[in-house]
Amino acid sequence: MAKKKVYIAYTGGTIGMKPSAKGFVPQKGFLGATLQSFPEFQHPDMPEITIHDYAEPIDSANMSPEDWHKIAEDIERNYEQYDGFVVLHGTDTMAYTASALSFMLEGLQKPVIFTGSQIPLTQLRTDARDNIINAMYLAANYPVPEVSLFFHDHLHRGNRTRKTDADGFAAFSSPNMPPLASIGSTIKVRDHLLWQHKSKELTVRRFASPKIAILTLFPGISDELVRDFLAQDLDGVVLQSFGSGNAPISNKPLMKAIENATKQGMVIVNCTQCLKGSVNMSTYETGKVLMDAGVTSGFDMTTEAALAKLYYLFSRGLDVETIRDNMVVSLRGELSN
Repeated sequence: MAKKKVYIAYTGGTIGMKPSAKGFVPQKGFLGATLQSFPEFQHPDMPEITIHDYAEPIDSANMSPEDWHKIAEDIERNYEQYDGFVVLHGTDTMAYTASALSFMLEGLQKPVIFTGSQIPLTQLRTDARDNIINAMYLAANYPVPEVSLFFHDHLHRGNRTRKTDADGFAAFSSPNMPPLASIGSTIKVRDHLLWQHKSKELTVRRFASPKIAILTLFPGISDELVRDFLAQDLDGVVLQSFGSGNAPISNKPLMKAIENATKQGMVIVNCTQCLKGSVNMSTYETGKVLMDAGVTSGFDMTTEAALAKLYYLFSRGLDVETIRDNMVVSLRGELSN
């Protein structure tokens, strides 16, 4: 029986860095050479792997929509030759990139698994080895047909994840959805959770350049700040509100600024600042006023997913009302039905 083939895209990040006098730095070819030196990677159960080091490794803090597209195109070019894909990525913005690719890769029928590490692969206490071995093994043997993120024994849907720990090995969580798979002495895949694309042919949807921003509410936020923020030439805004989608309605000029922005065609999506739970603007007056002002519910989407979804919908050239309608529909499993 032919070995499964897995394509590994090393985009950058801690996992493949090399120690130097200046601290840990990326170096082309170093990751592949290090992996080949580990006996685990010669094990007969390991898939055949191809490692593509990006010519200029990207620090994830510098990741941009153009870089998202570069990764998506890399997968598209190699799609027919491999059974699965592993994207090695810096942890800081991994949830943003995984969310973006879930929308970019329409018709995906093969696993695309993001992973990385908190400590470089070469270090004694590294978490990289387990993350990359399990990600490769899952990509080869468990054809989860969507963009996912593996970290510390759990495979999560990519667009449901957030980085929730800056230091710990369990750096990512999926607060509003169970893991797609859990890794222990056995591998448990929750098949009923897997997302199925209607189309069976891979298409990469390039993002255009809509003007998208994030606005976080806080106690005492001034109406001038909100008015000036929304006076910018913006197409869409992710509004990070309190609790189940609430805002300071006693500040009437602030609420008026939001209402004026939506009337002028800005798509404002309401996401909770809470780690877990959903926006329900009909629960309290402080949420209903936002709904009456034309704000769209983000329900239980993460901020990362809402941002990526706005990029995706605006890039398709849809009118504002169609975009608002699509924001409340689960297009890639990014929100609970």
